Amino acid sequence: MSDTLRTYDVVVIGAGPVGENVADRTSAAGLSTVIVESELLGGECSFWACEPSKALLRPVLTRADARRVPGLRQAVAGPLDVAAVLAHRDDIVNHWQDDDQVDWLNSVSVHLVRGQGRLDGPRQVVVSTPDGDTVRLTARHAVAVCTGTGTALPDLPHLDEIRPWTNREATGADRVPGRLAVVGGGVVAVEMATAWRALGAQVTMLVRGNRGLLTRMEPFAGEMVADALREAGVDVRFGASVTSVTREEGADGEVRITLADGEQLAADEILFATGRVPRTDDIGLETIGLTPGDWLTVDDTFRVSAIDDGWLYAVGDVNHRVLMTHQGKYQARIAGAVIGARAHGEPVDDSRWGPHVATADSVAVPQVVFTDPEVASVGLTTREAERTGRRIRAVDYDIGRVAGAVQYAKGYRGKARMLVDLDRGTVAGVTFVGPGVAELLHSATIAVTSEVPVERLWHAVPAFPTISEVWLRLLETYRG
Repeated sequence: MSDTLRTYDVVVIGAGPVGENVADRTSAAGLSTVIVESELLGGECSFWACEPSKALLRPVLTRADARRVPGLRQAVAGPLDVAAVLAHRDDIVNHWQDDDQVDWLNSVSVHLVRGQGRLDGPRQVVVSTPDGDTVRLTARHAVAVCTGTGTALPDLPHLDEIRPWTNREATGADRVPGRLAVVGGGVVAVEMATAWRALGAQVTMLVRGNRGLLTRMEPFAGEMVADALREAGVDVRFGASVTSVTREEGADGEVRITLADGEQLAADEILFATGRVPRTDDIGLETIGLTPGDWLTVDDTFRVSAIDDGWLYAVGDVNHRVLMTHQGKYQARIAGAVIGARAHGEPVDDSRWGPHVATADSVAVPQVVFTDPEVASVGLTTREAERTGRRIRAVDYDIGRVAGAVQYAKGYRGKARMLVDLDRGTVAGVTFVGPGVAELLHSATIAVTSEVPVERLWHAVPAFPTISEVWLRLLETYRG
């Protein structure tokens, strides 16, 4: 065993996409930077969430689209090749190897220390390496915590003994369970129900509340996804609260689930998609006066508010602002620029939409749910606008009436909603539901972020025949 001391300008704890982007930006600003990671470089998104889940879903959604195209329907009538889908997933995650990520870190001159990193007082990080050594790191300017989140499991007796699935097992499984129970109604729940049902599992969704699926989005989005899941053979149950779970003995023991009304269900696997918790329970927060396991509250430049002299930053999911990879990477680019500016004594511009502030976190957060149909949204929902007192008008249009949608798929079903801020004359939010709508989202994001006047949007001419012509139809509906 050995104990070494190293000093850098910036120490980053956590090498997921967020930590990597912070390190990239601080290194580009001329600051010596080291990143600490206890698992794989690339983190949750690359190996256990975004990337493998979309690899599972891509064949599912492509087949669904092809089945709606005359001349292709019969060609794709059979089941998916499960082995090929899982092999594709394995290729996408590089077989859970992070060599290419290491090469990238080297290319941007960021040092790597593998091991569990813990704070040990102001600007101090101690790393316990897999070899049993200790590396003590000192940061001249900043420590950035980018440790992300883990699955929030419910408080059920002996839950750890039944080996439940989290997002990691759901995206990494090497075989299709005969019966899969999915607990939850959010993004992970609906995406994994979509994927595993298409791969052959009998899926039951147990949603505790009665508000529907995807409750943070427009209600019609969850309704359309629920309808499609049921058409695909998923048993979607609302008001279904799980009170106990047991598993029979043996590696393949059956899972027994008891609901609040006394009903009992059986499954081969059970996935809990019931929220996220910050990975801050074992990173030494107590050594700087903070509480282990808490979210880290930050200002708009990502300094942790509770630390007076401003050396500690928290970026990505761990700050609980927006729990999405792309938004975390946006935060990271800003945080890296902020750290660089402060280290060089340069002014920080934290004005609205300034280079050192994350305005989009509260105004223009884009999100795609990769179900069939897809859901894409950015900006406010109707409920959020009403809650904040904004005077808005909701404009709806049936996407299936657009020529591009007719070309895309026979019997296309979809819906678009545009929220217009009546006081400012700008677009405050957009939601699309339908096959292929994910690629419409960036145009909506630009409209919301740029605060483009609705009258100017009349001059943004959509190409014919594309689904993007829905923008014109929304404007025509708004004009009346």
